[in-house]
Amino acid sequence: MNNSLRQYRKQANLTQSQVAQRVNVTSRTIISIEKGQYKPSLILAYKLATLFHTDIETLFNLATYVEAEKDEKKS
Repeated sequence: MNNSLRQYRKQANLTQSQVAQRVNVTSRTIISIEKGQYKPSLILAYKLATLFHTDIETLFNLATYVEAEKDEKKS
C-alpha cells in the first residue's frame, strides 16, 4: 500500500522506533508499513494519522490505492 508515512515521520524528526513506541507497535511494523508491505488496521492507521496531525486518506494515499484496485479488477 502506497503511503506517506516515511515523509511525515522524517518531517517530524522521529525515528521508526519512536513512532512505533508512540502508537504501541513494533519498529518492524512501522518499517513494513513504510515499505508498503503491510496494511495497518483501521485503528493503527487512525493512531498514525493522529500522531502526524493529518487524516488517514492523506497519510495512506487512499485515492491512489482505490484507483489501482479498480485497474486490477479490469485486467
